[in-house]
Amino acid sequence: MNSVAGTSSPHLGMVRIPGGTFRMGSDHHYAEEKPAHTVTVGGFWIDATPVTNAQFKAFVQATGYVTWAEIDPDPKDYPGARPGMLKAGGLVFTPPSKPVDLTDWSQWWRFTFGATWRRPYGKGSHIGGLDDHPVVQVAFRDAEAYARWAGKELPTEAEWEFAARGGLDGAEFAWGHELTPGGTHMANTWQGAFPHENSRADGYARTSPVKAYPANGYGVHDMIGNVWEWTADWYAAQHAPDAAKACCVPENPRGATLEQSYDPRDAVQIPRKVLKGGSHLCAPSYCKRYRPAARHAEQVDTTTSHVGFRCIVRGRPAGDLGSDPGVSRARE
Repeated sequence: MNSVAGTSSPHLGMVRIPGGTFRMGSDHHYAEEKPAHTVTVGGFWIDATPVTNAQFKAFVQATGYVTWAEIDPDPKDYPGARPGMLKAGGLVFTPPSKPVDLTDWSQWWRFTFGATWRRPYGKGSHIGGLDDHPVVQVAFRDAEAYARWAGKELPTEAEWEFAARGGLDGAEFAWGHELTPGGTHMANTWQGAFPHENSRADGYARTSPVKAYPANGYGVHDMIGNVWEWTADWYAAQHAPDAAKACCVPENPRGATLEQSYDPRDAVQIPRKVLKGGSHLCAPSYCKRYRPAARHAEQVDTTTSHVGFRCIVRGRPAGDLGSDPGVSRARE
């Protein structure tokens, strides 16, 4: 196995999820979570935590991989873009000093040249002392490349949500029905008026160590909050409804098609994948997506300071793939 595992065991640092049938989605929050519907997933192993800076560093050192945010965009992929903006970088959360229009995300997000997984907030930032924090500023392709090298895969949205629920089918949160049971913070989220006021009542302004909060009922950490996580599924604006007959419950569903994932409002059509879990920026005053049912669309070429990923192994353990010389390190 690769140097992340440090052993021949393909399941080191992973938790076995038994699989089963559950109600996916929610009818009580955001439109994209509807309708709640019944699906079945098979058993699989999932990383107990999001992939950390230390783990991603081992991957880069073993393969020489260059991430999306480290490569200047190709002008032909972004017709009409200002030449001065076609530089490598990523989106960085930059809190304003006062209340702003919450319908305008550009008030708190800045495209920052030089923002990468090594420098998640741009020039002058670093990941020193953050080995056990989730890696961020990774595009979908970067997550896929790491998973391939590790002999794993990215989870589907259904697999991810089933694991996040921790056996509590129908519960609002991964730990039950209260956000902060007994006043205890169960995940790294935002406290205060978003995006200008963060009281840090949970102890963190940005990312936190991946085991800073209790595991859910399956023994998996950080499925909620800290960082959003890439899944393998293309995004669609809503879930498919329940099957017409009880005998036809979908098994291991794979979400939308690539064509369905495009946002018709975008000038440049970039396909989108499903993100799950919310992040340290999810707040009761703005984004109540710190729940297993919550979901968000992310363009595959986007990297940000609050998106990471974790991997799974389905069925029989994957073989030792080692480093993958075939992994693409350039835009296609």
